[in-house]
Amino acid sequence: MTIARFVTTLLSGALIALPTFAAELKIGLQDDADVLDPAQSRTFVGRIVYTAMCDKLVDVTPDLKIVPQLATDWTWSGDGKLLTMKLREGVKFHDDTPLDAEAVVATIERNMTLPESRRKSELASVEKVEAVTPYEVKFTLKSPDVTLLAQLSDRAGMIVSPKAAKELGANFGSRPVCAGPFKFVERVQQDRIVLEKFKDYWNKDNVFIDKVTYLPIPDTTVRLANLRSGDLDMIERLAATDAASVKEDASLTYADVVNIGYMALYANIANGPRADNPFGKDKRLRQAFSLAIDREALNQIVYEGTAVGGNQPFPPNSPWFDKDIPVPVRDLDKAKALLKEAGFDRVPVEMQIPNNPVAAQMMQIVQSMVAEAGFDVSLKSTEFATLLSEQTAGNYQLSRSDWSGRVDPDGNIHQFITCKGGINDTKYCNPDVDKLLNEARASTDNAVRKQKYDAAAGILNEDLPIIYLGHQSWIWALHKNITGFVPSPDGMIRLAGVKKAG
Repeated sequence: MTIARFVTTLLSGALIALPTFAAELKIGLQDDADVLDPAQSRTFVGRIVYTAMCDKLVDVTPDLKIVPQLATDWTWSGDGKLLTMKLREGVKFHDDTPLDAEAVVATIERNMTLPESRRKSELASVEKVEAVTPYEVKFTLKSPDVTLLAQLSDRAGMIVSPKAAKELGANFGSRPVCAGPFKFVERVQQDRIVLEKFKDYWNKDNVFIDKVTYLPIPDTTVRLANLRSGDLDMIERLAATDAASVKEDASLTYADVVNIGYMALYANIANGPRADNPFGKDKRLRQAFSLAIDREALNQIVYEGTAVGGNQPFPPNSPWFDKDIPVPVRDLDKAKALLKEAGFDRVPVEMQIPNNPVAAQMMQIVQSMVAEAGFDVSLKSTEFATLLSEQTAGNYQLSRSDWSGRVDPDGNIHQFITCKGGINDTKYCNPDVDKLLNEARASTDNAVRKQKYDAAAGILNEDLPIIYLGHQSWIWALHKNITGFVPSPDGMIRLAGVKKAG
């Protein structure tokens, strides 16, 4: 055999031995996630990452129905105080340890007891959780709580490896180990989060992506430019102003759906020394601020008609919306009268906002609107995860933060407003509101629940610890070679069934 022929034969064999092409998906996110620990985190984009990395006991369908995931079946006792769940057998964590009833118990107890956990209020109704058999768990509740299943469809129900949780403690987020379709590879803060397909995932035959990389790109224009250049395969929260151009682009696919969350301003009512200011202390100023905003104009200008104005944690088309408290029309005269009644001509307010162009544009318009009523607003732009940290620490006066929404109404209000709510950054505390919201949790009668939420809404509309602005749509853009993506009102990017053509 000649040397040339030998080399040709060797190269041919090498080519044949090469692995098949690995499908990598690069997703552009509007923000960077905070800590990657389901017990501690609170960012929306963190939940997007978890959707690929951390399976939950139950999941939510695009039509907002709760369906099996790690739990295959569940039953309630007649008095509503016992929830028994049967678990999927043969499931492994990414560290190859088995997921069983003991692992579920360990995770739920960690969520309830870890000092840094934000899931405590979501699981406040749970008295104890027990392993009945190797693949059956029982939740015993202090009182009936119809919201528990919905809580278990999100971070409170994401089951983590007990081995990793024990080894890492509060640092679990540095090397998270869950039981989802993709396992953690690396994270570079403000740059990327990389996951790879878990070969032993229980539903691996429905996972067609080998690697997924999430890249935080706050600037919507840059995010779309990266998609068009091919550096990204998909982006979330496309700017509404770019919707038409994406729809006209033959190489891209457009998808949208109205979300179940809200856009809002959080006032520091009692969260440390920075609450000691007129805006935090006098509800009349917050009422005036709210009345100075033209919500419909705001959402038409910024969101091109894809968002609607709102003044409650539920959108106006929701059955939970209190029609007796309609979205207020702008009333400058009343706003000015309230300022005067409170003893002010002008009121300085510092508002922290996320560093993305859409939020910045919206808050600049709000800044201009409220200035006419007597508010001198200074805007402080910061990265979103930092913004949330500042909210938690009480290092703010007024803060713009969005909530992605939950399938049960409780998830849009209880943890933000109750005295010991897990993400009550305003530190608003009203025992009457707590009583109403806890009673709403305990009732299985939606008419009774609605009555409780309406009564709470009346109090909150007066006190305004949170000033709701409206409800936007989730908008995605992706390349035509990406198929199988199903938009969902919860804004999550579920990768089961998603394919990428070569």
